This record gives sequence, structure tokens and C-alpha cells, in this order.
Amino acid sequence: MKKKILIVEDNEQNLYLATYLLEKNGFEVVSARSGLEGVEKALTEKPDMILMDIQLPDMNGYQATKKIKSIADIKHIPVVAVTSYAMVGDREKAFAIGCAGYIEKPFDPETFAVEIQKYI
Repeated sequence: MKKKILIVEDNEQNLYLATYLLEKNGFEVVSARSGLEGVEKALTEKPDMILMDIQLPDMNGYQATKKIKSIADIKHIPVVAVTSYAMVGDREKAFAIGCAGYIEKPFDPETFAVEIQKYI
């Protein structure tokens, strides 16, 4: 059975690349384009993992992750922060709110799927 990954990403190019790489490596992919939609999809889809962009419309990735981690039915799902706006302290902030991992963009297409498997 394929592992399901929810990608919460508002950038079409990043979403396309991540989806392509994950599907090529045998994952099922569902997507959301905003933080709020990401929380809703986490509830309805019950993915095995969530890739959470930090810069999102309506609710940023930190807020969406905090919300997910506050809901009993889905708080166990590993969330990996994915961001191109990596500033000093961002990695620590992501782990402090419950993220299982942190990946900086642009990610390496050669190692992306292997990196993701660490968190499932």
C-alpha cells in the first residue's frame, strides 16, 4: 500500500516538482494551497506525512502545524517544514512547534525522496 503524503505548498512550481518526485518514488500525493486548507486536508485525508511550506496564504506553516498538533486525531502525523526563507532560528522554531524535520528549498531532486522516507 502506497504511503500518502500531503504537500501544503502555494507555489505551483515547487508543488509540481515535489509531487513528481514523490509519485515517481511510489508515494500517493495530495495537496493543499494554503495553511487552512492543509489543516482541513490533514483531517479528511489522514496522510502518513505532511510537507508544510512555511510561507503560506491565510495561515502560515507554523500556525497550521500548531493547529494540526492540537487535534487529537491527526497530531501523530509527522510534519516536515519545507522553506526557502531559512533564517537563523527557523529550524529550531519548527522543531519547537512539533515538526519532525526541516528541509530547505531548493531541495535536491536526487535525494528528496530518500530524505522524505526518514520521516515516515
